[in-house]
This record gives sequence, C-alpha cells and structure tokens, in this order.
Amino acid sequence: MIRYELISRGHLPGIISLCEAEGYESYKEDAELTWRVLSAPGVTTMVAVEGDSILGFAQMQSDGHIQAHLSLVVVTPSHRRKGIGRKLVEEAFSRAGGKRVDLLTDTADDFYRSFKHQDHWHGYRIYPGYEE
Repeated sequence: MIRYELISRGHLPGIISLCEAEGYESYKEDAELTWRVLSAPGVTTMVAVEGDSILGFAQMQSDGHIQAHLSLVVVTPSHRRKGIGRKLVEEAFSRAGGKRVDLLTDTADDFYRSFKHQDHWHGYRIYPGYEE
C-alpha cells in the first residue's frame, strides 16, 4: 500500500537516490542543503512511500493563499503511469494552499495536460549571474 507523507529526514536518502537517477546534480551534492531546500518555510514536499521504498516526491512552494509553484516531481521509472505523480501533486497543492499552480516542464507535457489547466503563457528559467 502506498502512503503519501510530508517529508521527514528519514526520506532523504531515497529522495537523493531518485534525484541522482534523474541526473539532478544539485539535489545530490549536499544532503543537508537538499534537506533545507525541501523543508524550507513555504515549501511543501510530499513523498510516496511503499514499505521502506521511496517511490517519488513532489516539491511545491506557495504563499498559502493564491500562488503556488511546482518545483519538482520525480517518480521512480518502475512506478510511473500509475497515478503516483498526480496524487503527489494533488496532495502537495492541498497542503500548501493556493488557487493555482505554475510550473515549467521540458519532458512531461502529456502528464501536466491531464490536469485542468490553461496553457497560453510562456515560461523561462533564469539563472542570474550565470555565465556559460
């Protein structure tokens, strides 16, 4: 049975493993930094757990009233397309609060289109001070 829980420190090794498998270097470099990021004020991180295994997680930031931003959703490949990602997003949004969720994606358009949405905006990821 899959449980959906707010993040705890005990989830961190499994989350870091998921991030490493996806190539998210910034989440695997420093476990303490990753913990602070995923548990910071205004951040809701939900974790899908089955037995002792972390199946996925979702990180959402919100002002608690109007605006939320979905920063990251990861589900282990063996458990994708089973509703886990959707449940993580819904649980994170329910707990974080707000009227809408904004997000950026590069590979999961079909997944996000399955939610009620509007797609007439354009988004950018800005890296202040970054030089190639």
